Amino acid sequence: MENNDGLRIGVLGGTFDPIHIGHLLCAEEALQQFDLDKVIFMVAGKPALKDFNSIASAQDRYWMCCLATADNPNFEVSTVEIDRVGTTYTIDTLRDLHAQLNDEDELFFIMGADALRDVPLWKDAHLIDDYAHFIVTARPGYDFAEAKALLAKRLPQFNYNLMEIPSLDISSSMIRERFNQGQGSRYLMTEEVEHYATERELYTWQ
Repeated sequence: MENNDGLRIGVLGGTFDPIHIGHLLCAEEALQQFDLDKVIFMVAGKPALKDFNSIASAQDRYWMCCLATADNPNFEVSTVEIDRVGTTYTIDTLRDLHAQLNDEDELFFIMGADALRDVPLWKDAHLIDDYAHFIVTARPGYDFAEAKALLAKRLPQFNYNLMEIPSLDISSSMIRERFNQGQGSRYLMTEEVEHYATERELYTWQ
């Protein structure tokens, strides 16, 4: 896929339960480092490799993403996956998005390094980089060596670019636990998302 003056569109998929500043920073860094025109936040539907029995509803996660990204004209939020019935697969999402592009446009799928080792297990894994370039970003303290070696063995034709971002040791699970313990989440997420999660009592289960 050569760049010939089409749009360069990033896709950042995630559960976003809840979305936090680490997600926003990742998207912004991708915009800057890869000269993207926009980043689409793809709210996860029902991925095959994840347990979705104990997370906030798709509608709540969608609205939190909308609130978090509302002030950035280069960010969009998509319901492509949560609108799809049944198990959702990355290859289907990329095909759906690719079908909406002009011939000159390019997709850039942004994923965390911790998901890299699972790529060979994805549906039609050998076809996914036909539809998008892949950007892999590391989390603090993550060692690429094992994942890279496993990927090279199981799916050697898969191509990706590494992206370095400022180190922020923040996770959605940590924020959910802080909510449950009655601790504040100020500066870990946007004020609008914090208010939404608090009012909806999304992460209080004691």
